[in-house]
Amino acid sequence: MEGQSSASASAIEESINSRYSYWVREALDELPYSFTITDPCLPGHPIVFASREFLKMCGYSSDEDVIGKHQMIMFQQAGINNRRSLLDIRHAIAQETSIQLTLLNYHKNNLTPPFWTLFHMFPVFSKDDGRLIHFVGVQVPIMPKPTRSESDFSRMNFCENGLGFCRREVCSDTMAELERISSFDSVLADDTELADSLCKASDLEKQRAHTAMSTILSMLTHYSQLTGRLVSDKRCCASYMSRVGASLYISLGRIKQSFVL
Repeated sequence: MEGQSSASASAIEESINSRYSYWVREALDELPYSFTITDPCLPGHPIVFASREFLKMCGYSSDEDVIGKHQMIMFQQAGINNRRSLLDIRHAIAQETSIQLTLLNYHKNNLTPPFWTLFHMFPVFSKDDGRLIHFVGVQVPIMPKPTRSESDFSRMNFCENGLGFCRREVCSDTMAELERISSFDSVLADDTELADSLCKASDLEKQRAHTAMSTILSMLTHYSQLTGRLVSDKRCCASYMSRVGASLYISLGRIKQSFVL
């Protein structure tokens, strides 16, 4: 299947089950937030959990359409091709840090108008040794903002009355209009500042993202306590990094070649 991770189904299931209590999936599904959990330690960095709200928001009938796929591939399949945003997310993953930015999402059926979300991704670490365990990606729908000027209206292809979660409503049903909408991300790539000003997350929406993050992390922490394998949003054990540094230094010292880093 296109975009499928090379990690086995059992490894993907164990990613959650081995770290948290068996009941964590049911508890996470009860949360009123749209989010996914990915495992950077598995081949392909696959999605190992997707909330019901995420499936509903993106138009997926079940998590079988999502679980096992790489989150970056999911973004691209959803039409998110703003290169700057994708590079920022990749950088955050590589640096094992949090990131918050605005994304334009597309519904799976491509019939429902695109919608803006505030995307907040944060890492989850092992409290014992500081290893990176998971990334959690929360998506909070952004309510529509009035356009600043007629030129903005024309350039960004927004209709006069936006409906739903900052969706760019189609002004006509013609194919030409749909094609203009499909090319919207090329504008985003070149003028992210303008896009952000038209659909910038409010303080309330940022607070919702923070609340969702805190609630999800609290739940993961609680269910990890039941297995004795505690997690945290901060790397609490500095010795892990020092061990990695020492190991890398020893390995490099064994290379019998001249080179520089």
